[in-house]
Amino acid sequence: MSQVLITGGTGLVGGNLLRMLLNEPRVNAITAPTRRPLADTVGIYNPHDPQLTDALAQVTDPVDIVFCCLGTTRREAGSKEAFIHADYTLVVDTALTGRRLGAQHMLVVSSMGANANSPFFYNRVKGEMEQALIAQNWPRLTIVRPSMLLGDRDKQRTNEKFLAPLFRLLPGNWKSIEARDVARAMLAEALAPGHEGVSILTSSELRERAK
Repeated sequence: MSQVLITGGTGLVGGNLLRMLLNEPRVNAITAPTRRPLADTVGIYNPHDPQLTDALAQVTDPVDIVFCCLGTTRREAGSKEAFIHADYTLVVDTALTGRRLGAQHMLVVSSMGANANSPFFYNRVKGEMEQALIAQNWPRLTIVRPSMLLGDRDKQRTNEKFLAPLFRLLPGNWKSIEARDVARAMLAEALAPGHEGVSILTSSELRERAK
């Protein structure tokens, strides 16, 4: 039986994953720190605080697996600094909390194109986040790099609205992927025996594992 910590549970991938965790018999405890409270749900411990780091500090029970599904865009965040805080600092804080609580496996949503040396700001921050987690020397670290995510958001992102039809037609890793498939693949990976060290799952691999 596994005890799970998840951040990003109010987002597109995280929301799907949280519902799957609730229905997974091999998971016996779910802790989901958030910035705004979740709807009351039996089976979820939900410390919440507008400063997610403060909500993470409230978590004291041991965990086995950490899921981080945090992610935004520079436009949504409002500034470069706010984007870095959401997609780098809070992800690292999630990982440090998991390490503090004894977790052996972390799974994190990154992005296709993540590269710490990229000339593109978004991809560079994602790559720097990945490097920071790798430097923590997790016994097992799974980085997932989906293409454009599909699914019902509370607030539709403008670029996704116009680009989604095109990305549905692209081949391989470029082809868009349903958020629920990313969540399904992450859960399967978390609960399956795996080798130690770092694994990177491309969008195509996520789609295959979701089947």
